[in-house]
Amino acid sequence: MMRAYMSVFKLRISTGLQYRAAALAGIGTQFFFGFMFIMIFEAFYAHSTGQEPPMTLSQVITYTWLRQAFLALVMLWLRDNELFSLIKSGNIAYELCRPSSIYNFWYAKLLAQRLSSALLRCSPILLVTVFLPRPYRLELPPDWLTFLIFLAVLAVSMLMVVALSMLIYISVFITMSPGGSLLIFSVFGDFLAGMIVPIPLMPGWMQEIVYLLPFHWTVDFPFRVFTGDIDKPDALKGLAMQAAWLIALVAFGKFTMNRSLRRVVVQGG
Repeated sequence: MMRAYMSVFKLRISTGLQYRAAALAGIGTQFFFGFMFIMIFEAFYAHSTGQEPPMTLSQVITYTWLRQAFLALVMLWLRDNELFSLIKSGNIAYELCRPSSIYNFWYAKLLAQRLSSALLRCSPILLVTVFLPRPYRLELPPDWLTFLIFLAVLAVSMLMVVALSMLIYISVFITMSPGGSLLIFSVFGDFLAGMIVPIPLMPGWMQEIVYLLPFHWTVDFPFRVFTGDIDKPDALKGLAMQAAWLIALVAFGKFTMNRSLRRVVVQGG
């Protein structure tokens, strides 16, 4: 059974790597928004008064470039319209005939989609931003061990994002409207993950809420590990928490998927 999931994973990777023109356009867009966010943070730090900010400007700039480079891995609003179409058109019936788990099958497809998109975009962005003049430069991690821990937590965060995005597709079995689920997840999920503002820059009362939810483990945590804002012992503890959240999200996703399929109504002809 695992061979089937690996086959669809490899096929989607191969297919996704063909869209080089789209990746090139995406790189230009990500550079534009990266510089825009950096200039906003520069103005914020230049006019900040009172106590020292919890993150240095250099760390925030590095955080911003990492977010732009690995956007395809961590953004919740990346969608697969083919899966939405299967649910809305009634072709989900063909998926139910497969001798495999729909959850695992779709999970492999979504994981490959994100990974192929990131492979085309992350390297050029990282390569260029490392050589930018200060203060716009992406600063490298303090040591190799920090970098290796970052790779581990980034991999788990990607798996968590796919597990969270699976909940969007599962919800469409009930609502039959992808727009609403995407809007809610993209607006609240991205904000709570630290896609707009790093969590340490949020008010204290808001941080307490954010740290109770799984979203910050997908963006804020791995990128702050890279910058050195989170030290190695805390990063390793966080990696264990990420793994626990991943198991819980996958278990919840499979449970809700099974419940939804028991009462699914096939739309269309």
